[in-house]
Amino acid sequence: MVKIVVVMGVAGSGKTTVGAMLADALRCAFLEGDALHSPTNVEKMSHGSPLTDADGAPWLAAIHARLLDSFTRGKCLVVGCSALEQSYRTLLADDIPITWVYLKGSAALIRSRLRHRTGHDMKADMLAGQFEALEEPSDALIVDVSQSPGAIVEQILAELRAPTHADMAGSTDRGKGAA
Repeated sequence: MVKIVVVMGVAGSGKTTVGAMLADALRCAFLEGDALHSPTNVEKMSHGSPLTDADGAPWLAAIHARLLDSFTRGKCLVVGCSALEQSYRTLLADDIPITWVYLKGSAALIRSRLRHRTGHDMKADMLAGQFEALEEPSDALIVDVSQSPGAIVEQILAELRAPTHADMAGSTDRGKGAA
């Protein structure tokens, strides 16, 4: 069965680290969603300006296209993408059964991570806006990011293998459950 997993959360929650490790464990490709931002979006974020919905629309469409391509070709894919708002997740999941993994952590912990991170466009002072925009998902595996990345991946893998999760894979709800 094809697995399409989106690892979501605010900047600094560990989407890239956990997503890459999860993809490796599942033996599938990993897509860093931020790599699909336009140069204009990257420039805007690097100056501390938040993106508008209009800025993000082409980015979300590009991620959806990659998700859909993997799904229709029967290829496993793990994507790291903030997907903070339900409307974004709905757009990403259009015609694709996605397993959502929400990396949840306190603002203090994530702010500390961002302050110590180099070479990334998202600035620590933009974190408050991300938490304000965040609409916590009701249909995701929720993982506490205070654990080590290895422990987080092991928890996700255990959940993906759990019988209740496998039962959800047959669900006809678009964009919910598992693939």
